[in-house]
Parts: sequence; C-alpha cells; structure tokens
Amino acid sequence: MTDTHPRLSLMVFSGDFARVHYALVMASSAAAINVPVTVFFTMKATHAVLADEGWHDLTGEDGRSAAETDSGYMTSGVAGFNELITACTELGVRFMVCEMGLRALGLEGAELRGDTDITPGGVVSFLTDAGEKGRIVFI
Repeated sequence: MTDTHPRLSLMVFSGDFARVHYALVMASSAAAINVPVTVFFTMKATHAVLADEGWHDLTGEDGRSAAETDSGYMTSGVAGFNELITACTELGVRFMVCEMGLRALGLEGAELRGDTDITPGGVVSFLTDAGEKGRIVFI
C-alpha cells in the first residue's frame, strides 16, 4: 500500500442487489487502477457470496428479482453480477464474509462461492485489513 493508493475497503451491508452490484463495480474499477481493494460482505449482503447463486436472494429493483434486475442490466450493456465477481477476482480484489452476519441470518456453515477466495472473518479482521490510512466505504 502506498500513499498514492491507500486501500479501499468496502463494507457491504445492504441486501439490495443494485447496491451490491455497484460495490462490485467500485471494487473492480479501483483494482483496475491499482488500488488495493477489500470487499467485506455482512448481514443480508452475505447472500452475494453464497454458493448456488445465493445472490438471487438479494432484493431486486422495481418488484423484479435480483436475477431479473441483473438480466436487465446486461441487456443494457452493463456488466452482470457474475462477470463483476470474475473481474474482481482476476484483478486481485480480496473478498471477506462476516461470520457474525452469517450467524445472525442462520447461514453459519453455508457453502460459499467456489469461483473465488472468500475469507471468513469479523469486523476486527476487516478493520485490521483496512489499515490506518485506508478508506472505508459503508454500503
């Protein structure tokens, strides 16, 4: 981490698909310009990192499901959810999932996505990772 590129740490709390999607847009964009990025999913946002398309349980827009919202984005030429996860992974974004958030939702022990590394941890781990000069954004 350098002074010109302090770590960007995104704490994704919302279970709203559009917010989670945009967090991935921010993460991949920052990583593309060599900013180190960590995305920490907690509470309802933990669905984004569950196996078997768990992200479909996020809340879509305008009465549509998350999958329908994602499909609409892709039809409009916007990167889809899985495409963003892949881009983040390829660009070195670090993914973390909150153990407390999983426990609070009764998802403790749930299988996580297998296409990327996801580190279970807590808020202390997230804050330690963010570092003294890192930037934290709450979504």
